[in-house]
Formats: sequence, structure tokens, C-alpha cells
Amino acid sequence: MIRPGRTDRRLWLLLAVAALASVAWLALTFALVAATLEPQPRQAAFELIGPHLALVGLTWAGGIAAIAYGLKRWFDFWVTPSVRLAEEAQILLRTDVVRELAPAGNPETRALAKLFNQLVEQRETLRREMDGKVQAAAQRIEEEKSRLAALMAELTQSVVVCNLDGRILLYNQRARAQFRDLVPASQASAPGQAGPSAQPAAGAGLLGLGRSIHDLFERQLVEHALENVRQRMRRGAPQPSAQFVTITPAGQLLRVQLAPVRPAAGSAADQDIAGYVLMLDDAMPDYQQVAERDRALQALTEGSRASLASIQAALEMLDFPDLEPAMRERFLRVVRDEAQAMGERLKPLVSEASERLSSRWPMEDMLGSDFVTAALRRIEQQTGLSVRAAELDPAAWLRIESFSLLQALIYLAARLQDEFAVRFVQLRLQPVPSGTARVHLDLLWVGPAISTETVMGWELDPVRIGQEAYSFSVRDVVERHGGALWFERDRASHLSFFRFLLPGVSPRQAAVPPEAGPAEPAGRPEFYDFDLFSRSEQASALDDRPLLDLVYTVFDTETTGLNPAGGDQILQIGAARIVNGKLLRQETFDQLVDPQCLIPPAGIPIHGISQDMVRGQPTIGQVLPAFHAFARDTVLVGHNAAFDMRFLQLLEADTGIAFDQPVLDTLLLSALVHPSQESHRIEAIAQRFNLEVQGRHNALGDALVTAEIFLRLIPLLAEKGIHTLGQARAAAQQTYYARLKY
Repeated sequence: MIRPGRTDRRLWLLLAVAALASVAWLALTFALVAATLEPQPRQAAFELIGPHLALVGLTWAGGIAAIAYGLKRWFDFWVTPSVRLAEEAQILLRTDVVRELAPAGNPETRALAKLFNQLVEQRETLRREMDGKVQAAAQRIEEEKSRLAALMAELTQSVVVCNLDGRILLYNQRARAQFRDLVPASQASAPGQAGPSAQPAAGAGLLGLGRSIHDLFERQLVEHALENVRQRMRRGAPQPSAQFVTITPAGQLLRVQLAPVRPAAGSAADQDIAGYVLMLDDAMPDYQQVAERDRALQALTEGSRASLASIQAALEMLDFPDLEPAMRERFLRVVRDEAQAMGERLKPLVSEASERLSSRWPMEDMLGSDFVTAALRRIEQQTGLSVRAAELDPAAWLRIESFSLLQALIYLAARLQDEFAVRFVQLRLQPVPSGTARVHLDLLWVGPAISTETVMGWELDPVRIGQEAYSFSVRDVVERHGGALWFERDRASHLSFFRFLLPGVSPRQAAVPPEAGPAEPAGRPEFYDFDLFSRSEQASALDDRPLLDLVYTVFDTETTGLNPAGGDQILQIGAARIVNGKLLRQETFDQLVDPQCLIPPAGIPIHGISQDMVRGQPTIGQVLPAFHAFARDTVLVGHNAAFDMRFLQLLEADTGIAFDQPVLDTLLLSALVHPSQESHRIEAIAQRFNLEVQGRHNALGDALVTAEIFLRLIPLLAEKGIHTLGQARAAAQQTYYARLKY
């Protein structure tokens, strides 16, 4: 429905003034005519006009209507197009929208629209030239950013960088995955997808640019660590840092190392620290391992103490020379049984130690020639033997734990040197002829044969190289690789060799890295915003904060109907974040909701959500806490937000969750900056801003479009003198749409 805008109000005001003026003119005409007549002719004139007064009034009213119609047509032809042209030209002037204005109205307005189009084309030409220069100048900076992103992506440790207020300004993919896993059970929801870009609600709000790290860690812990770092800096420590251990909301134990970010040299900052880096490790496995080991040792100690006491008592009795044979046999049986019991108690510890040793050996894909080259160099350095590569397949790949296998080769070469005076060894690498994914790695030498007993002894003895002793043997290394080891001798060439059978891998498989979690969207996502270093979150009223300094959650809902008070329910919640004037498309919230009622068939063609799609999805009682966490400490933004907020307010009594943060409505803001436009529907606004609408009537799709619209409205609000949140809220409440109630 088209509502009266400012131009329409001007027109109706002009018509009202014209009607009043015509009434005054008619009354004045009658008065002047009556004043020029004598009393008797005046009376006759009134008697003549009296019976026809209604006709005169009707004629006058018809004339006024004709004048009003003509005036409106004149206004629509000469005034309204100029006003609308001015509003659309303001969009082109104050935003980065580029589109051609459609000429309309009188010839002068049409000519003016063409002139605007020419000026816009000239501006865009200059802008393209400037962009080219800026792009060339910023190429080095972009390369540095790319290196940073690549470095952060490759780190195996979770890293989060914050400013002094605790606002997150950088994090890597590892941290994002780790914090997604640390969601409190009260905030988790059943997995569900709401489209190709859907994400589970669980974990959506725990980590994000501009969010507070104190949502995860107690403020006192961080402040204590910062104070320790400052003390170390005052003492002149070259690399000051502090550590603490904390429990996450999900009950996980994290070991946190805090290191300072110093201000740039020459900066005007009066702080000794500009921010800090948090490096996070999951400490739970280490603590669990230590606890299990302690429990096992305690059980072994308690059990062994009793067994040793029994053995000692039995041995003391066996020392009696005149002990009867039956009693002697009985005491010997006690010794055997207790010794066997001690052995049984030791078995789990030995097995656990072996498994722990194996778990510390990560298997890696490695080009065989690279490993042989490294092995030859290390054997020569450690033993002084002459070494060289024999037959070597350049295409062979190994899946090995390189350190332990390398130590095993050095150990065998050293024993050949020490016990058989071997002075020269070779390494040979070839695929197994059967075509299986196996590789033969041979350690060759010329010399005497070795007995089977000697080979077995070397295989079972712990590996020792010089003064270094290791807890594993050659057999441990072989078994860890799922392979085999044997000794062979070629009588024709007098060559002897140890042959390792090792797992291989095809080059195609070797090129594929192991999976590290769900795939991310194409492109390099921005998980950093260093501009937050310069933004302080000190306590000042939000209403006095500039619009560009605030963090926003732009959201939308899809519902079963349009009557929240009449029982309609939320079907889907979608949201995106705006931080530092940037839309973070990688930080979104998208979740279907089971309304626990039938979805009216009439609404399904609009929102596309069927009963089957919401079956098994979490209820609103499960989804709302996660969305509340996602939107915490932000300003809510929506299109026709009063409708969505009414649904959330009605849920407050049942869930106990209140969304009490400020709210901005792009519908009201659009009516504020463009009062003469015919429509403020989201499609019409997007068309004015030259935005492509994708995923309409999908909660996340609508939220993303609304976010783009809001970012383009901010400079237009500034043109009207609206710079702060309080000014925007106050001005929006003066529009017609602000009076609508749900």
C-alpha cells in the first residue's frame, strides 16, 4: 500500500490552502457586491440568489475540484519527479551504487536525469582510474594479508588475538573449530540444515570478530595474566608471557598462554600493550592420561604390596629345614600364585605404555627419495660410515613416522659397524612387485652373514645410538608401521641386507591432505579485523556511539503465519554479523525450528519450508539460547523488525530469554531517507541500491540482503545529520511505519 510521503503532504497542504483561499475570495466578492447596492436592490438580489444557492455552491465546488485536479496533475508532472530524482541522485552521490536514472516527468527533469547519468559516468571513469592506482599501491599489503591468512590456516594450535577490551580481532580456523566444539549443552541443538549455506545453531555465537573473549574466559583470569605480563615487561623479559588453565562453558579444560601485542613504533598510543594473543590447547587428554596412570600405579602399588608380603612370608617359611613336603608345596604355590598375580597386574600397564608410545608416532606421507636422502646423511653423521643410495624409485611414496624409522636404520648401521666391522652401507627403495601399496626399504652391506639369533636380538633390544637410549625397539617401529623386517643374503653378489616392508601410498593419495573438519566456503574468509585495535569499548552510552562503531546482528525469521499473538510460530531464524562496517558472511546463524504444530499449506509456497523439513529439528526452546548468544552485545537490525521482535517478546515468558538490546529497522530508515519513494519493500529498496536479491523468503538470505541495505543506508543517514544510534532510533520513530503494531 502506498502511504503519503513528504511530497504528497505538500500537495494536500497546497490544495487545502487553495480551497481556503477560494472560499475567502468568494465571500469577499459577495461582500463587495453587496456594499455597492442600495438596501432594496440588495434585498432583491438575495431573494433572487437564495433559491439557487445550492447550485452556486455546487458549481463552486466543481470548479475547486477541477482546479485541485489540475493542480495535482501539474504537481505530479513538475514537482514529484524532481523530488524523486533528487532522492535517487542522493543514493548515487552518497553510496557506491552505480545505475542509470530513468528520465520521468517534465522535459527539464528528463534533461536533468540525463545530466546526472553523464556525471555519474564521468565519476565512475575517474573512480576506475583511482581504483587502479589504489589497487597497485595496496598489492603489497594484500600479499602480507595473504601470507598472514596462510600462516594462521596452517597453524595446528588455536590462536585468538584480542584488543585490551577483550574484543576478538583475529582467530584462525583451528580456534573456530575448537570453540564450535565447546558449546554448552543448554545451547546445543540437533543438527539440521536450512539450505546449502545452513549451519547448526550450536556454537554459532561463541567466537566472532568484535565479540568479547570474556564470554569464554573469566575476566579476572585474563586481567591477572595481563598483569603478570606487564610485570615481566617491567623486569625487561625479552619474551614475556603468562599461562593459566580454565574450564570452558562446556566443561573442557583449556591451557591458555597469553602473550602481549606491543604498540607499533612511533604510535601515539599511551598503553604499554596494544592487545594480546591467546594460544589455546586442550589440556583434558593430558590430565586424563596422568590421572589414569596415577590410578593404575596406585592399584599396582597396593596390589603388589600385598603380594610381596605374601611372597616374603612364604619364603621365610621355606627357610625352615624340617618343613613338611606338603607345607613346602603349599608355600611354593603361594609364591607362584602371587608372582602370577603381579604379572597380570603389570600387563595392562605395559599395554597402555605401548599404546601411548604408538599414539605419539603420527604417520605422515613422505616422498621415498627424500627420506632416503635424509637417512643417508644422518647415518654418515652418526656413524662415520661411507653411504650411498642404490636402486631408488623416484615415484615411491611412504606413509611412515620418519623419526623412529630413521633411528632404527641408524641403530642397525651402527651395530653392523661395531660388531661386524662394516665400513660401507647402501639404501635401496623399491615398490613391492605384487602391486600392493607396499614398499621395500633395504639396508645393504658387503660382509659376513648374520645368524637368526643375532638378528632377533638386534630387533628386540631397545634402540641405542651413542649415548642416547630410546624406549622403543626395531620391532616396535616395524609393528607400528604394520610391516615386517627380515634378513637376506645374495650369494652371487655377496650382498647382505635388512629388508623393511613398509606401507606405501600412491602420489594422488599423497597429494590429498588429511581431513581437518568440514569444508569452508570458497575463497579466503576474513577472520581478522585489525581496525579493532584502535576502537575502544569503554563504557559510553550506546545511543551516543557512532553508527559505524557498533557491532550489529542483522536477523530475519520465517513463521507459520503473520499473527504472532494468534498462535503462529517461528520456523527459521537466520542472522549475519556486521563488525567495523563489514558484513561477515562467514559468521552466520541459520537454523530451522520445529514449530510443534502444523504448517499452514498456504504459507509453504512463500517460505518453502515443509512439514518434513522441520521434523526432527530442534524446538524454539533449544534454538533461542544459541541465537541469544550469537546476538549478545550487539545491536539488532531487521526489516520490519517490529514483526520479528513481537515473536521473540512473546517467547520470553516461556523461555526466560529477553532480547533487550537496541533495535534498528531498515524499513523505517528507508522511509526516513527516501520519504517520496512509493515502496519500502525489501525488493524495492534493493533495486534502488542495485543489489541482487538471492534466497528471498529464506531467513538467512533475507538477513544478508537486509545487512547490505543497512550498510548503504548509513552514509545517507549521515547526510541528514544522523550519526549516532540514538539519533537514528529517534528519527525512525517519527515515520509512519513506526506506528504499526503487531
